[in-house]
Amino acid sequence: MLDNLTQRLAKVVKTMRGEARLTEANTAEMLREVRLALLEADVALPAVREFIARVKEKSMGEEVISSLSPGQALVGVVQRELAAIMGADLGPEASQLSFAQQPPAIILMAGLQGVGKTTTVGKLAKYLKEEKKKKVLTVSADVYRPAAIAQLQSVTSQVGADFFPSTATDKPVDIALAALDWAKKHYHDVLIIDTAGRLGIDEEMMREIAAVHAAVKPIETLFVVDAMLGQDAINTAKAFNDALPLTGIVLTKLDGDARGGAALSVRHITGKPIKFAGVSEKLDGLEAFDPTRMANRILGMGDILALVEEARKGVDSKAAADLAQKMKVGGKFDMNDFKAQLGQMKKMGGMANLMDKLPAQFQQAAGGKNMDQADKQVRRMCGIIDSMTPQERAKPELIKATRKRRIAAGAGVQVQEVNRMLNQFEQMQTMMKKLSGGGMMKMMRSMKGMMPGLK
Repeated sequence: MLDNLTQRLAKVVKTMRGEARLTEANTAEMLREVRLALLEADVALPAVREFIARVKEKSMGEEVISSLSPGQALVGVVQRELAAIMGADLGPEASQLSFAQQPPAIILMAGLQGVGKTTTVGKLAKYLKEEKKKKVLTVSADVYRPAAIAQLQSVTSQVGADFFPSTATDKPVDIALAALDWAKKHYHDVLIIDTAGRLGIDEEMMREIAAVHAAVKPIETLFVVDAMLGQDAINTAKAFNDALPLTGIVLTKLDGDARGGAALSVRHITGKPIKFAGVSEKLDGLEAFDPTRMANRILGMGDILALVEEARKGVDSKAAADLAQKMKVGGKFDMNDFKAQLGQMKKMGGMANLMDKLPAQFQQAAGGKNMDQADKQVRRMCGIIDSMTPQERAKPELIKATRKRRIAAGAGVQVQEVNRMLNQFEQMQTMMKKLSGGGMMKMMRSMKGMMPGLK
């Protein structure tokens, strides 16, 4: 996510931290680097100017000048201002959805065609159902795009929410009012209305969506914008903001964007908070947007809180407790346990997703390895384990040459892949053995012996 910007700013941050004294010259040089990084990332010029002016003013302030480590203090200023430009100055409540109305709370989704609006409706329905425990109804008022209604029905069904059917011959305002009536009668907490997009902004589109807005009076009107649009995202955001009383922004395709300027510009241009970010194509790939945590990620500081949240959602605590108990009473870590551990990693979004949330130094330590390749490797390992018999999974020591050939053929891989997987399993088995029966402290002590810097 935002790879180029993160790499550029992480370098600047490293340089800043090393400065024992701040002068006008070295501060100006750092700010120039920050400015270039932001412009390269397609951040709107007015947003860049305001950001640089705010950082410059505060970097010459008493707090930084008198600090024992002014370089560190300046990093703090950059981090706070980066968070502010993305909406932290609006307060934590601004990025939350409002449900302060008689149910159903109506959410109207607006945006151009092709930005991922319909998929975002499905993702949002899943988020509200699972995270906020809401009963959600979705409806499509897009009567122009072929298969738009069928697409929304499909994603709604996949996330387990309710869907209100509509047809291409209906009028958008009639569809919205009929869905609202149904939602009231069936006690839905939230109604999400997907509206028609166009390839460009036109008056007819704006009149139509304004009419739907006037008819249902939504509590939230969210503008969905593709983070990869760069400067175009800013122009469309401004047009929608002028035509509709927007309450927030949803950024999509943030995972596929190397520049990411839209994330920093759209909030500045519209004055509205970014409420969600689409971080993968999967239906669980929607994150509540937190400006401070996003600033940390952009500056290469990582987002450990998001990592903890992924773990909380992905890890089966009962399975983890059962494995701990099994090891404690002398049980053996077998292939079924190994596959379960690989499954937990997949549930947390895979290696690429986990690495994205780690600080830059950890990402550099990975040596630029292809994390998508690592995820493929995990899937292959699961395939190899699936090709084993129940007896082989319970007792991997039985797996000799002839069994390896049969397992490799069943999984569609070379015997070398099976050998590699067995080696990785043995390493994990050894580690689990050390962790059981008080081995954790011994392991920590041995690590300290290997790393002279640790005391």
